[in-house]
Amino acid sequence: MGPIQINQILKSAEVGQPVEIKAWVRTKRESKNAIFISLNDGSTLHNIQAVAEPGQFPESTLRLITTGACLKVTGTLVESLGSGQAVEVKMQDVLIYGTADPEDYPLQPKKHSLEFLREIAHLRPRTNTFSAILRIRHALAFAVHKYYNDNGFFYLHTPIITASDAEGAGEMFRVTTLDAGEPPRDETGKVDYKEDFFGREANLTVSGQLEGELGALALSKIYTFGPTFRAENSNTTRHLAEFWMIEPEMAFFDLNDNMDLAEDFVKYVIRYALDNCVDDLEFLEKRQAEEEKSKPQAERSMPLTEKLRFVVDNPFERLTYTEAIKILENSKPHKQKKFQYHVEWGVDLQSEHERYLVEKHFKKPVILTNYPRSIKSFYMKVDEASDAAPAPTVRAMDVLFPGIGEIIGGSQREENYDVLLERVHEVGIDPDIIWWYLETRKFGTAPHSGFGLGFERLVQFVTGMGNIRDVIPFPRYPKSAEF
Repeated sequence: MGPIQINQILKSAEVGQPVEIKAWVRTKRESKNAIFISLNDGSTLHNIQAVAEPGQFPESTLRLITTGACLKVTGTLVESLGSGQAVEVKMQDVLIYGTADPEDYPLQPKKHSLEFLREIAHLRPRTNTFSAILRIRHALAFAVHKYYNDNGFFYLHTPIITASDAEGAGEMFRVTTLDAGEPPRDETGKVDYKEDFFGREANLTVSGQLEGELGALALSKIYTFGPTFRAENSNTTRHLAEFWMIEPEMAFFDLNDNMDLAEDFVKYVIRYALDNCVDDLEFLEKRQAEEEKSKPQAERSMPLTEKLRFVVDNPFERLTYTEAIKILENSKPHKQKKFQYHVEWGVDLQSEHERYLVEKHFKKPVILTNYPRSIKSFYMKVDEASDAAPAPTVRAMDVLFPGIGEIIGGSQREENYDVLLERVHEVGIDPDIIWWYLETRKFGTAPHSGFGLGFERLVQFVTGMGNIRDVIPFPRYPKSAEF
């Protein structure tokens, strides 16, 4: 299975064993008595030190061993006399796979800003920060699949190219093979998509939910985990044009079942990271503390691992949208007009409102339910009339996290054909476009629920990173499609 990796060598620490390491140089320093080369292959946060004697290798070879160079080092694992490591490699031979000219290589041993590193996304995984983030991202993705597999869900691959807009937002990337300069046109002068590859307009998906529901109405419990796309001209720390979504859909689940699953799921994957990414989380916690040391104590974040354990160990607060609005209307920020956005029943809550509920009022994650029908999607099940709310509500739920706001959005889906068709007309969707979705309500319809979790927001929360562009290897956002 290839060469033994540094994380395996450090775990075994078998002094006296011969080793062969293939890795990149982090640093090199020379003294009168020895040459020290710090190596890392990405398998762990920790480097391994290779030590050579003066004169052991030609000067022409040593000149090429610089930060960023790629080497194969053979030698023997010995006890380290220096501080910071238990073992090191006594070098016997070295092969240089690739050099990195210090005049050109941008990742020299010094602190680099996150903004600069975004400009060299092809190299930033070689830094401690981004290698830690990517290892945690992997662990979280593995935990997602393990959780659903162990709980009887089937992984469903939903299409990337679609003709439907699950959210009704219309902010979609078009997929076409037509000539952009001179596309064919119909008799009215409009672009004739019948001549296109699929014979109709097609787009990159914004969600796998609708197709996921089809799977749930046959397999009972499914989940999707794949890329989704939004053509929003949004330049915030919370939005990407390409991101990954986890979307379970479950037959015979009501809203309460949906909330129970969402809470259990997100706690599981965070706990998995706490158990399996100890070194990387500790490194990112120290990094966050260093970044915030100039802030007043009251403005600093909770230590990263403490925050994660707090989420895992405490039940989420559950309340209705109507109850949340009353709390917000009675809050000091609202009364003192410190909220940027107005609060009243019927408005779509903004991030500042969500974070107030989580971070100031309840001081723990919150699940809001039963939102106004007018601000939610057509597929959400309409609640029975109630005196508690001034207008019709739907069985929606949003899970709100500190520092993030909404991390999960979901609902019980409308299973009644007539009610769903009425909602489709109400929001202006052509029923002929989603005839297949409507038809599932005609043939053996069943109560069902589901939710969506933006994977990058989860990674952002677990790593403590402030910008979502730093938790995906190659971020896509307006005016940026490099790499």
